[in-house]
Amino acid sequence: MQRHTFLIFVFILAAMPMNSYARQAMGTLLVEVRSDSGPVEQAEISVGSQVVLTDVRGEATLELPPAEVELMIARYGFKSRTVRASVSEGTTTRITVELEAVSVLTQEITVTATRTETRLEDQPLRVEVLEQEEVEEHTLMTPGDIAMLLNETSGLRVQVTAPSLGAANIRVQGLRGRYTQLLADGLPLYGGQTGSIGLLQIPPLDLGRVEVIKGVASALYGSSALGGVINLVSRRPQQSERELLLNQTTRGGTDSVFWLAEPVKNRWGYTLLGGAHYQKRNDIDGDGWADLAGYRRAVIRPRIYFDDGAGRSLFMTTGATIEERKGGTIGGGLVPDGRPFPEELDTQRFDTGLVGRFLWGKRVVSVRSAFMTQHHRHQFGDVIERDRHETAFGEAAISGTNGKHTWALGSALQADLYRSRDVSRFNYTYIVPAIFVQDDYVLGSKVTLSGSARMDAHNVYGGFFNPRVSALFRPAPQWTVRVSTGTGVFAPTPFTEETEAVGLSRLLPLKNVRPERARSLSGDLGWSSSHLELNGTLFGSLIRHPVMLRKSAIAPQSIEIFNAGGPTRTAGSEFLTRLRGGEFTLVLTHTIVHSTEIDRNDGQRRFVPLTPKYTASIVGTWEREAKGRIGFELFYTGRQRLEDNPYRAQSVPYWVFGMLVERRIGPARLFVNAENLLNVRQTRYDPLLRPQQHFDGAWTVDAWTLLEGRVVNAGLRFGF
Repeated sequence: MQRHTFLIFVFILAAMPMNSYARQAMGTLLVEVRSDSGPVEQAEISVGSQVVLTDVRGEATLELPPAEVELMIARYGFKSRTVRASVSEGTTTRITVELEAVSVLTQEITVTATRTETRLEDQPLRVEVLEQEEVEEHTLMTPGDIAMLLNETSGLRVQVTAPSLGAANIRVQGLRGRYTQLLADGLPLYGGQTGSIGLLQIPPLDLGRVEVIKGVASALYGSSALGGVINLVSRRPQQSERELLLNQTTRGGTDSVFWLAEPVKNRWGYTLLGGAHYQKRNDIDGDGWADLAGYRRAVIRPRIYFDDGAGRSLFMTTGATIEERKGGTIGGGLVPDGRPFPEELDTQRFDTGLVGRFLWGKRVVSVRSAFMTQHHRHQFGDVIERDRHETAFGEAAISGTNGKHTWALGSALQADLYRSRDVSRFNYTYIVPAIFVQDDYVLGSKVTLSGSARMDAHNVYGGFFNPRVSALFRPAPQWTVRVSTGTGVFAPTPFTEETEAVGLSRLLPLKNVRPERARSLSGDLGWSSSHLELNGTLFGSLIRHPVMLRKSAIAPQSIEIFNAGGPTRTAGSEFLTRLRGGEFTLVLTHTIVHSTEIDRNDGQRRFVPLTPKYTASIVGTWEREAKGRIGFELFYTGRQRLEDNPYRAQSVPYWVFGMLVERRIGPARLFVNAENLLNVRQTRYDPLLRPQQHFDGAWTVDAWTLLEGRVVNAGLRFGF
């Protein structure tokens, strides 16, 4: 026994110096990976079996035994490199590695609509980006709003919800517009539930790009993002710029917009957008009803940027919009019951937002806050409704990179308030604190997994937990495969597409209305080279307890909101081809949407109204920087089921063709844009006015195609 104890003691003594030596015989290797565009984040550095990823500064640290080591550095979009380095015991060795970008179609864009803010091609969750070039082109087509920019994007459809006032919202992959969350620089500056007019009050001149997440995104942004997220990213000042845009249309529209910018100098920079917009009311078919609403609008939005060059940055924005919009009967026009029926909407909206970022060691701490208030005065015939909407938002998050993980953790608080002077029974205050987490895990150069989850505690409807899982596969250098699935929830409010068009005076108080719950699944396959991009997507979603509007059985002159007896099911596909050859770009898209719901009257399953099964587009652009551009667009919209339309049960398919010509002369850019040259117009088929008022109070049928017909606009964009 004593002999055994002695041997154990000797073994421990022998092992102690060996362990001490092992701890001492290590060195630190600090690798910085860069490219022409700056630090390369999430580059994979391999040394034997050890693998680490670079952080936001392009740096990674390895603990290695002293020796000559060989490092493999790999990053999608760059040529891989192998370098050698000497590691010395007890010291830190620093090396810098330059990576050469591979010539691929996708530009290096850091996506801000997701929590980890990684490059576009590294996102496991598919994010579509409308780049500056597309924004510039549509700025010349409709300088006053972003409706056309979004409507001409595959999978998105801008649906007119109130033909009398021109109000519209955005349907994503066939889902109703109330499910779409509209953000500005990641902030809810247009409210928790974007109204149907807000889309028409955003001039695109100061937009840098648009990021689109399709499908359930509640794990990222809560219950307002049941159908998807559209993030409008502002145009960053790169140099001192002064721009003025003047535009006039053949339908009596006038736009005057200016943009001033000063890049960050001595830590501070700014931009300033201002605009004045006017549209004359138009009764195109001469029936005494305005087919094109008139409005007067003024917009101002300053933005301030701070960057100290040491990881601390601040972005502040403030905006104000004032608008008077008029529709309904025009001149001496009357509705079929022999009365005039004016429709008006006056809007005053003010918002402010802040985004701050700073480094805490190797972590990035970010804070975001926003506040929005808007006042409305609605008129529906003899009925006046005055209200106020407010949204307050705050969020704090920390993110970082640990080995193969890029993660984010944070908490948020959002409060949405509605107050009405005339229909106070619908006043509500929703307060929703939340916590969220996201982790992107790089298994290797070919596989990245992403998981996110959010827990919301709604003060009225209780707690909601919504996860989302996504995966990115790169089977070959030019191929990408993405798969994503998630769940979402939408808390009931009195605002639907129908009630925003007719007001709340006829609506009964909400009783026993449950939150809408959804789950979605999507997969896409992409291939890209220096000149060609191909992408195909399959998607599907299911919404349980969908909210609908119906005539009340207990109060015949009233309407009520209720949960349908079965889910809304949507499935479809998207296909995109983008070809770039020198000065010419050609984009072809095709979308199929099959969406069904339960009929509110007979309980049978039916196609969702105003949802065309087939849409397609061909868009071509020739551009030479010093001379100008020529573009054409051809869009096809298939048949749509119509609801409660006394003239037809199904729409007709139609084509819309347009052309744009721009000529640059020094600092000036002259442009002429012709929209809808084939003069497609709904009132060429049927009247817009109903023979009698609908049970919800509407005097018009739903808009299933264009109402304004052919429109030509021309103008001048001048830089100074």
